[in-house]
Order: sequence, then structure tokens, then C-alpha cells
Amino acid sequence: MSQVSSCELCAGDGGDVLWRHPQFRVVLVDEADYPGFCRVIWNGHVKEMTDLAPAERTLLANAVWVVEAAQREVMQPEKVNLATLGNMTPHVHWHVIPRFLDDRHFPSPVWAEPRRAADAASIATRRALLPQLLEAIRRQLDAAGLTA
Repeated sequence: MSQVSSCELCAGDGGDVLWRHPQFRVVLVDEADYPGFCRVIWNGHVKEMTDLAPAERTLLANAVWVVEAAQREVMQPEKVNLATLGNMTPHVHWHVIPRFLDDRHFPSPVWAEPRRAADAASIATRRALLPQLLEAIRRQLDAAGLTA
């Protein structure tokens, strides 16, 4: 499908690109309270998962699972949230968010009202893991055969 200039995920990368595949990209999202927050974004402008061919859906889902596995390996979160909303940006993408008992919103979604103040020391510790996370994502995407 063609790119749509008014779509922020067509017009830009949607974060710092960690991995670029001909059909999707993995980006690190700049969320100060959530180091390791990633998106897996389909490159073509499609609105719903069912707009993709079955093989494309499998490819995209496999990339999401790899990012989740890398987050679990490196960051050891309490939980990983997977979300595909697209209400504001109707372009297929998945949010892959490592969650921790002391994060601002836990156990609520990151888009809810905060439950507590951010813990700067915890965030700094998690941010220090980002180089390892990026390496784990790249290594696991290679191992899964999802080469760029």
C-alpha cells in the first residue's frame, strides 16, 4: 500500500530505528519513564492486521515475539505489555513495553493515570541496560531468520 503523508508512521520512523527489514522496522521509543519501550512497525500503510497477507502477519508477529524475548532476557521485567491500538495512528504497529512493579503506572496500562512518582534510580538502572537490549534484539532477529 502507498505511504500517506499525514500518517506519522509513514512520514517518520516512529522512534530510534534498531532494525530495518524491507517489510517492518523495530524502533526504540523515547519514553522517559519506560526505557526499553519498543515498537514493531509495518512499513506499508495498512490499518489492520487482517489487511496483511497471512505470511506478512506471521512475519510481523514473529518480530514482536523476538522483541519481547529480548526484553525478558535483558531487562527481566515483571510483565511485558503488548498492544496494538492504532486509534490515533491507523497504521499497523505493536507496542512492546517492559513493565516493572515500581513503574509509574503498574499494574495499570502506561496510558492510564500514574499511580506513583517515577523512581529515578530504577529508571537509570534500566536505561543502562539499553545497549544490551539492542544487541539482544539484533541477535535474536538474526537467529530467527528475520534478517534486515
